[in-house]
Amino acid sequence: MTITPLTADQVYQRCDPAALDFDTTDELRGAGTIIGQERAIEALRLGTGVRNNGFNLFVLGPGGVGKHEVVSQFLHERASGEATPPDWCLVHDFNTGNRPRLIRLPPGDGRRLCKVIEDLVQELRTALPAAFESDEFQRRMRELQQEMGQRHQQAFREIQEAADQQGIALLQTQNGFTFAPKDENGEVMDPERFRELPEERREAIEKAVGELQERLQAVIQQMPRWRKEAQEKIRSLHEEMAVFAVGHLLEDLHGKWADYPGVIGHLDAIREDVTANVEALIGQGGEQGQSLQAFFRRYEVNLLVDNAEQQGARVVYEDMPSHQRLVGRVEHQVHQGALVTDHHLVRAGALHRANGGYLILDARKVLTQPLAWESLKRALFSRRVHTEPPEQYFSLISTVTLEPEPMPLDVKVILLGERSLYYLLTAYDPDFAELFKIEADFEEDLARTDESIHDYARLVATLAGEREVRPLDRQAVARVIEHASRMADDSERLSIHNRAIGDLLVEANQWAIRDDSRNIRADDIQQAIDHQVYRASRVRENIDRAIQRETLLIDTAGSAVGQVNGLSVMQLGGQAFGRPARITATARLGRGHMVDIEREAKLGGNIHSKGMMILSNLLASRFAGEAPLSLAASIAFEQSYGGIDGDSASVAEYCVLCSVLSGHGLAQGIAVTGSVNQHGQVQAVGGVNEKIEGFFDVCSQRGLDGRQGVALPRANIANLMLHPRVVDAVAAGRFHIWPLSHVDDALTLLTGTEAGVVDADGHFPDGTVNRAVADRLRHFAKLAERRSGGDGAAVKSDNGDNVGDGEDGREE
Repeated sequence: MTITPLTADQVYQRCDPAALDFDTTDELRGAGTIIGQERAIEALRLGTGVRNNGFNLFVLGPGGVGKHEVVSQFLHERASGEATPPDWCLVHDFNTGNRPRLIRLPPGDGRRLCKVIEDLVQELRTALPAAFESDEFQRRMRELQQEMGQRHQQAFREIQEAADQQGIALLQTQNGFTFAPKDENGEVMDPERFRELPEERREAIEKAVGELQERLQAVIQQMPRWRKEAQEKIRSLHEEMAVFAVGHLLEDLHGKWADYPGVIGHLDAIREDVTANVEALIGQGGEQGQSLQAFFRRYEVNLLVDNAEQQGARVVYEDMPSHQRLVGRVEHQVHQGALVTDHHLVRAGALHRANGGYLILDARKVLTQPLAWESLKRALFSRRVHTEPPEQYFSLISTVTLEPEPMPLDVKVILLGERSLYYLLTAYDPDFAELFKIEADFEEDLARTDESIHDYARLVATLAGEREVRPLDRQAVARVIEHASRMADDSERLSIHNRAIGDLLVEANQWAIRDDSRNIRADDIQQAIDHQVYRASRVRENIDRAIQRETLLIDTAGSAVGQVNGLSVMQLGGQAFGRPARITATARLGRGHMVDIEREAKLGGNIHSKGMMILSNLLASRFAGEAPLSLAASIAFEQSYGGIDGDSASVAEYCVLCSVLSGHGLAQGIAVTGSVNQHGQVQAVGGVNEKIEGFFDVCSQRGLDGRQGVALPRANIANLMLHPRVVDAVAAGRFHIWPLSHVDDALTLLTGTEAGVVDADGHFPDGTVNRAVADRLRHFAKLAERRSGGDGAAVKSDNGDNVGDGEDGREE
């Protein structure tokens, strides 16, 4: 059986520049960047169209495929045709003081209300003092003061007259008022003369003084009431003057804002507050320590959300979605050593700004910010935005703060994140499925067809325009398309990792600048690709150096029994490279136990262990279908000191095991990769391009003789997009790529001998590799049977059980 190697056309799918109908990408710019995302766009269209609660979106896909750009472009186009959201204003609550009220207004009216209230405050600052400095107010104040003075004078005058009629004087002392008898001349009688008066006269005077004192006491007791009545009249006068000063202003505003109850309520509250605190406004008392500026600040409006210049619904992206940046915050100022705040220090969050539109968030950032995820869910469930300081959750601060009225919420939230985050949230957060019912799954690549190639060229043109690089000629675009297939690890598909393509164009532009080229050429693209690999090649070059020095043992010529070259891939940062690895095997008499040294050393992963178990069962089913497999074998990756996982070496492991059993040597110039199933079929593996190039570099450094190459699964042919240096070697016949369909293909290729197909009697043909393997295993089985049934001695097993010497006196 002859295995035909692949041709150069099969290992690299070229893009014909002649198929591109332009000279440079300048002819294609502005074509857009949304290609190959029909599934995601349809999900976005559905999710944004459904206004029911809970139909928010989670956009999932790897980073760099342009999720944010596509979502943002789609939402801006949709939002431009929707209604502009209202303005939201925050005003002081004159009832409680710490619960500012929200006022909803049509877009643009928020600014107008702020200006109207500012003008009103300025009018109050001038109109109120002017009203209280007017002649009318001064005249009426004098009348009230005179009225009060006359009332006091009249009361004392009546007491004085009553005292005079009874010959008693009313005297005012430092301690108040007192009464004293008068003599015939009207002079105050001294105490000695009073004592000389007849007793009846003294008693009459004392009785009269007592009655006068009672009348005086009654008048004095009435004075606070008279004073209060006077103050009430003064207050009424103040209120009357205040209403006179601002009433016409407020009446005008009532007429202009009659359709907005929130504004009317605020104007009425201002009217009541002005009349209730008129003394403070005119500097005649009122709230101590409160300046007029702070007093009038309560009347002004905080424009929380301003949509005056917005056309259509808002699309908001919050790049730091913390708790406060989502739901807003209440700021504080230091005043006389204390933290104070008011409704002007309430700041809107992203949910406030996006209300009535769309909010884009990065899922990972939301989940890593304290309280942010729970705050977002609370807002979406309640459909209200509660602005609460995070300190309240942890009782970290006890200062006086505000509790603004929650804003009614009507927003569509779009989360961007990796697929793993979406699946984890779906599995572990029961609220997630209730709130994010639409997933928009972004593709990482698209089919490579004639139509998609032209679409991809327009994508390249758009990326070139966005990155502000020089235009690409058609040969350069063709090379980018070929590289996109390499990035997709599929010659029949194109990667739409926009960020990586854009970065490649920027680097290629630098090479074009160095060469003073007007356009980016294919050579510039290739130099940029090669330089990306070169920058990340330090570790690869160290490994290659170790192989050339034979510090790492890798043979690339000749034949060896129980030894084969396998291939692995190492991923370091954004670059991956292939590394050959020597795989060896040993075999002896045993009880069918296959030792995976990597697993025993705890260096092998679960998938690698699974591959070894499949390999063991494949061997047993092919060569020991009717008898126990009397074999103990071990397989190891030589000079491997790190973890190994994956089953892509199982074909090589099968071949090396058959080699040690059959005695047939394996070609060391051929490296093998591929996974095997229990029926011996070779299955596709990943990273075939890097694996081939890694082994090619080792062989080329030692000199290619036309007998080296790589054997890989036939199913991986579509994944081949090899580097031009490998393609050239394949075209020249100096390096080969062989496709494998079955493990027997690999055995035939590596040994140079037919593997052999079992005949109708269940036997392999003489002279084949499989016949040699079967004969060796049959020999093991006979030895095991003789040793266990001859002299009763035990057979030594692979796990260390005791054995006796066989009939021939030797131990297999």
